[in-house]
This record gives sequence, structure tokens and C-alpha cells, in this order.
Amino acid sequence: MADKKEQRRGLGRGLSALMADIDQPEADRAPDTPRRAETAIPIDLIEPNPDQPRRSFDPDRLEELATSIAQRGIIQPLILRRHPADPSRYQIVAGERRWRAAQVAKLHEIPAIVREFDDIEVLEVAIIENIQRADLNPVDEAASYRQLMDRFGHTQEKVAEALGKSRPHIANALRLLTLPKEVLTWLGEGKLTAGHARALVSTDSPAELARQVIAKGLSVRATEALARRPKTATTARSSPRIAPDKDADTRALEQDLSAALGMKVSVEHTGSGGRGRITIDYASLDELDTLCQALSRGGD
Repeated sequence: MADKKEQRRGLGRGLSALMADIDQPEADRAPDTPRRAETAIPIDLIEPNPDQPRRSFDPDRLEELATSIAQRGIIQPLILRRHPADPSRYQIVAGERRWRAAQVAKLHEIPAIVREFDDIEVLEVAIIENIQRADLNPVDEAASYRQLMDRFGHTQEKVAEALGKSRPHIANALRLLTLPKEVLTWLGEGKLTAGHARALVSTDSPAELARQVIAKGLSVRATEALARRPKTATTARSSPRIAPDKDADTRALEQDLSAALGMKVSVEHTGSGGRGRITIDYASLDELDTLCQALSRGGD
């Protein structure tokens, strides 16, 4: 019970401590003036956070940052904590990208601030630091929102309020997670934009359409038109039964449920009297476990 209360707290101490340490406005300090670090830590004693929600680091951007670090050093110190399994080592709370670039630049030590954070606070800070980055790809951004909701029990409205985002922005980002993994891979690699992906979310064959978009270099508007295009006569004849188009309210409900669960949801009205069924597609046992946890939370 205590664990659930801890996970459902607001976006709190982890974020405020992080901001107090490193969020000094650029205008308040002269160019090339490093932010004050408490210590210098040998780079070989530092390890990344295994629960870091950000999975992709652009190699070209890392090279650019490494070049800057080699010339000017690390201006913004890393935030570290003592490694929970080995107090002689350190674990990254914020700044993995700088740590990676510092390795490329062949630095031996890194300026750092060491703080006491528990596992929940480390995850909270890592997620929020990633979301605030302008170069975060749409897949990692959506996954970060999902983690905030799943791990801390936050609603879309709470996440939007805490991060200064609109609720539709959060919902649209989460809908992307209902796309097939191959489409998410193309989105993460930059072969598709978030606009392309949003146009594909409500289609029956997003992967097939995504291949056409990439092969033909279609714009977002052209992708939206492609997604609205009806099935060909050949396809229609081969189908034993053509389901009627769903009304706008039903589609909106499906999208809201898909965004809330991070899985594709289908709502079917099967007869009179308001009867129907809801179908939830999960891609792995992990997703099934997430679904079961979400349903269990609803009964608390």
C-alpha cells in the first residue's frame, strides 16, 4: 500500500531538486562560464541508469557535442547518485548524453553534482529531463509520457499540467504508441514525422501505408489523403463482409481509450439497447501485464 502511495505522489522532489541545481538561466551567466559543480568524478566510475526512458542518441549530435566538450569542456555538470549496488561507483540521474559525448571526447573526469535520490525520483527526473529536450524523437517522448502515467499514477491532465503541455498534445503523442513496432521504428529513425504517424493511427494497415509514404516521400497532407482513401473494389469484393463506417463519437472514444492504455482499442456496437464489445490488442506479455495493472488500479 505504501508503494502505491509513493508512486501516486505528484511530480515532486526529484524535479524540484534537479531544477534547483542546474536550471540557472543562460542569461544570468556569461558565455563559457561553467555552472558550479561540486566535484569531478572519474568517467570510468559512472554508469548509466538502466531505466533511462530515452533509448536513442543521434550519433551525429553526439559527435557535435563531443567536439564542443573537447573545446570548451562540460558547461552543465551531470547529476549523479551513489550506485545502489556499489557505493564506490555512481549512477547517472541526469546527463547521459553529456556522459556519452565525454567518452567520445576522451575525457577522464566529468564535473558532477552528487545527490541522494531513490529509484522513483531517479526515474522521475530522467523522464522529465528527456521530455524537456527539444531533440527528443516522438516515440521516446510518447514513451516518457506513458511511463509518467504508469509509474506514478498520473492522468493525462496531470502530466499536461505538470509539463506545461496541452492535454491534446499528450493524447496525440500517446496514440502513436498504438502503431505497429516497425512503424514506431521508422518514426524513431526520422523516416516518418509525428504528423505522418498521426495520420496512420486510425487506419487498418498502418505498416503498409507507412511503406508507401516512405517510398514515395509523401507529405503529411498527402498521407492524410492516403489514409482516407477507401479500399479498392478488388479488396472490397474479396471481403466477405464490409463493416459500416463508425461514427465520429465512436472513433474519438477509440482514440481516447487507445491513448489512455497505449494499445489499440476497437469499440463495436453489436445490437440494440446499447450492447457492444471492446477489443484491446496487446503486442506482448509485458503489454498484457501493463493492461492488467491499469485495470487493477481502476478498482483501488
